[in-house]
Amino acid sequence: MRTILALDQGTTNTKAILLTGTGRVLAQASRPMQVSYPRPGWAEQSAAAIWSTVAGVVADLVGTTEHEIAAIAISNQRESIVLWDAATGEPVGPCVIWQCRRSASRCAELQAAGHEADVVARTGLGLDPLFPAAKLAWLLDHTPGAREAARAGKLRAGTVDSWLVWKLTGGKQHATDFSNASRTQLFNLDALAWDGTLCELFDVPGSLLPEVLPSDAFFGTTARSVTALPEGIPIHAVIGDSHAAAFGHGISGPGCVKATMGTGSSLMAVTGKRVTSHHSLSSTIAWAQNGNVLYALEGNIAVSGQTAAFARQLLNLKDEIALTELARTVDNSDGVSFVPALAGLGAPHWNPNARGTICGMSLGTTAAHIARAALEAIALQAVDVLHAMEADLGADMSLLFVDGGASKNDFLVQLLADLADRSVRRGTIAELSPYGAGKMAAEALQMWDASGDRSAAAQFEPNMSAVARAEILTQWSTALRRTMYEPT
Repeated sequence: MRTILALDQGTTNTKAILLTGTGRVLAQASRPMQVSYPRPGWAEQSAAAIWSTVAGVVADLVGTTEHEIAAIAISNQRESIVLWDAATGEPVGPCVIWQCRRSASRCAELQAAGHEADVVARTGLGLDPLFPAAKLAWLLDHTPGAREAARAGKLRAGTVDSWLVWKLTGGKQHATDFSNASRTQLFNLDALAWDGTLCELFDVPGSLLPEVLPSDAFFGTTARSVTALPEGIPIHAVIGDSHAAAFGHGISGPGCVKATMGTGSSLMAVTGKRVTSHHSLSSTIAWAQNGNVLYALEGNIAVSGQTAAFARQLLNLKDEIALTELARTVDNSDGVSFVPALAGLGAPHWNPNARGTICGMSLGTTAAHIARAALEAIALQAVDVLHAMEADLGADMSLLFVDGGASKNDFLVQLLADLADRSVRRGTIAELSPYGAGKMAAEALQMWDASGDRSAAAQFEPNMSAVARAEILTQWSTALRRTMYEPT
């Protein structure tokens, strides 16, 4: 049987699945990732460790299958940047990940100088430290000898997908896809190319950057002895994790929104053509396939599913199942709001200086109220983005698709349906990013059987009174103002 080995390199885990052309997952593997927080607001990972976990999950799967691996597909955490030595293939400095705020001052300087409108016009992205351009400049400025080495052509840079393509091909291919390139803040959405003006603005040499290819393109073949895979396996899909999830859901045009609920969250609506946001969302590229480029509107939430992990530790609970069980013991949060601005606030608020807040407590507040407020916060952040998206598109989104690790929690998904006041559909496969990437590679090889697609599944309907919903939304709005230090 011909299969696709689909890799999903995420913030908290590196996963891999072995996918058939009918959408059946034959095997899967996972390895945990560590995140370091060396200073307040900073977040980074070891690029070497990222590669080690990828090689590990590949070995885990290759050792358990006798099926032919026809191709590799890659989905990846986005907006995380790696700088490496072109000769040795070794990383130069840490992988500065998407949650990191170390480039906030550079973004603020560019805003103060009046550059944001032009940056948004070119890239669809606001000036926020989430995006890699300013982070890459920081790495070049703060890594001894990096600027000189970059000028001499000795360094390469890219998002995590580029790093993996380089390692898998033994340094023969330096490439990324349109979806990942569109998240760097160095890529022009209209010209569909790296933008020299932006490279100059952010002080990033264009020579560092990878070739940009369609998401379903041929990205080279595996080199000998770099992993447990044999030499010559083609890489036939590269796509950002959020985009891959939308593709896995089968969303190909306007009318539906998907929410990937992982460490952070991404809500994405495929728009076909580029749409300019007037409500603080990002215009981005969904993917490029079969010679066509599809655009999307997206809202990024910095801390989503990670809210539950944080609250579990805060309340000294065994695991996140215990957090949910505790939250279920109360009918409401009794006025408590938990705003998880633990790495600033993303869309649609975009306040990198905001910090996490628990407010509305009284002498009657219990741990159960805080637990419920934490889970409500995951849903409420998504609702804020959903409302902004509807305002931009001028249409109601009656159906919301969900995926990601946090979407396995029935209680949380029901809260989302209740607070969004719309149907929420969850696929049979929660981890849709590798599934979507694998599906794209299978389609590129003309081995995908659409009748076997396993992305459809259970549906959750709203079951909360309008009065209760309005009370929670008002309470949340007040808590947000307090979190961002605005007058109430």
